[in-house]
Amino acid sequence: MASLKLSHIYKVYENGHKAVNDFNIDIEDKEFIVFVGPSGCGKSTTLRMIAGLENITAGDLFIGDTLVNDMEPKDRDIAMVFQSYALYPHMTVYDNMAFGLRNRHMPEEQIREKVLEAAKMLDIEIYLDRKPKAMSGGQRQRVALGRALVRDPKVFLLDEPLSNLDAKLRAQMRTEITKLHKKLATTFIYVTHDQVEAMTMGTRIVVMKLGYVQQIDTPMNLYNKPYNKFVAGFIGTPQMNFFDVTLTRKGDKVTIKYPDGSTSVVSYESVCKMDNRFLDGETTVILGIRPEHIALSSKKTNLSATVNAVEHLGNECIVYGKLGQETGEFTMKDEGRNIIIKTIEGVKVEVGDVVYLEISEDKVHLFDKESEITLIHEIPPFTAVESKIKGGKAALFGEDAVLPPALLEALGDASEARIEIPPFAVVPGKDFKLRVAKVEKVDGKNLAWLENGDKFLFALVDDGVKAGASLPFSLKYDKLRIKVKGEVVLEPVGETESLIGSFKKVDVARNEVSFLYNIEGVDLHAPVEAGYKINAVEGNKCYKKNYRYVFDRKKVMLGEAGLSGVVEKVFDYGNQKYALLSVGAQKLLVEVDKDFNTGHVDFALNGDDFEVWQQEINFRIC
Repeated sequence: MASLKLSHIYKVYENGHKAVNDFNIDIEDKEFIVFVGPSGCGKSTTLRMIAGLENITAGDLFIGDTLVNDMEPKDRDIAMVFQSYALYPHMTVYDNMAFGLRNRHMPEEQIREKVLEAAKMLDIEIYLDRKPKAMSGGQRQRVALGRALVRDPKVFLLDEPLSNLDAKLRAQMRTEITKLHKKLATTFIYVTHDQVEAMTMGTRIVVMKLGYVQQIDTPMNLYNKPYNKFVAGFIGTPQMNFFDVTLTRKGDKVTIKYPDGSTSVVSYESVCKMDNRFLDGETTVILGIRPEHIALSSKKTNLSATVNAVEHLGNECIVYGKLGQETGEFTMKDEGRNIIIKTIEGVKVEVGDVVYLEISEDKVHLFDKESEITLIHEIPPFTAVESKIKGGKAALFGEDAVLPPALLEALGDASEARIEIPPFAVVPGKDFKLRVAKVEKVDGKNLAWLENGDKFLFALVDDGVKAGASLPFSLKYDKLRIKVKGEVVLEPVGETESLIGSFKKVDVARNEVSFLYNIEGVDLHAPVEAGYKINAVEGNKCYKKNYRYVFDRKKVMLGEAGLSGVVEKVFDYGNQKYALLSVGAQKLLVEVDKDFNTGHVDFALNGDDFEVWQQEINFRIC
């Protein structure tokens, strides 16, 4: 039994291709994790790195508390089941299952006991004397499972084990593997391209595309709360419908306009967590709605479709059509208007019919047209507020707020600005006051909906804040993004900074070395394990290259000997002051106290706190 931790795992080939990019997951003991995605997404490569069959370019892989990057596959205490079964054709089922144990020189009596126990568990006892060619695909897959099972490993790895089976056998084996996981109470990691397998078997699912993790979540969260259009379209059968639409708000209603001119209406509250600029009636967004969340209406509505095909599946009926009331064939070229509806069997629908539709407004998904990322997050990334600027003050939340110098400088002579406020930037204070409409629990946090005219300001609050109360608050001005006429004039201050430097090895004594980071001619201690890792990833060329060293800004130790910088500028955000330093040819933004007033700064950095990034291909080494 074991947990696993994959921390910033990369697989980069010699030609620079990233097969797996910054893969991170903590897998608890006894979990059933499924890697799913289309061919070439990196799921099998990740599994093979866990097994030790592929070298890890960068990152750390732990099984239990043991770092196993350089450990041989045979020493990792894992068992792998392959797509091709990989059974020895000249051996009986018994000998195939016993083969690995015999190689470990286990006593024959123990081998027999383990093989018989596994065979009974998998219901293949009567086949122990047969050879694989005399068995069906499902039976051979059971043998492959049994061969892994007798080893009693900490982790089971299964690489598309059911892809060679027919549909009926796949369904049966899905159930068998799920039952086996519960019976063994150990960790399973399962790779598949079949989203039905993923949804029915996994406790959590990792959705991948082109080497990148798109989302890690429970099956139902992937179905109900997809992070982007790819996840939304990959999960669910039939696939989610997607349409390019515009949204227009009027009062507490939002009208959705479809490509054919049809419309439907949802409440503003159902979409209020998205940026209001998408509700202007002109900006195109992608609407996603699953076939099962569209109902055939018995009355005339503003959303209609012409039926092109009907599939009767016994317990349900799949209706294919095209938005609007134009007749014509169903073609993929007209994908922007094609629609699929899943309804109950018995509904009288025929090809050529015009049907009227109703959508479930709480099941509507909206995605950005360019990034394809969801526009409705449970905790919104920010609330955008349009503000008038006059005399160094901004009209905010019914108050004329005095803006700090950093914001005034960025605004220049602008008379209007768009201010984007993250929920965490709303903090206890006395500058503003709004009524709390409601408080909801999201991922263990309290998200307050603060009434701001006919919109809401979203804030993260403590347990004492209740609906109906009047909440006094201030803003962290250094965490706001400011836009003027659509252009960003001030970005929020992030949590990290970086400097470019070289890397070197120093011989301390015989068979003993130390490593150093060098930034602008100053040597900093580098952890030995980091030094060996950089060398392992990059080879001896690492001593001739520069790397990007990333660190937490709060860990810059001002006033201590080490590096030095000339103060170019000081930014006063009211709640926090920052100084922009010239460190050699580089720039560094550091936090300073409110009384800061000097032109030169000495500071120290701790190399133990660095993330080291390779610059050419841009991946984290350690």
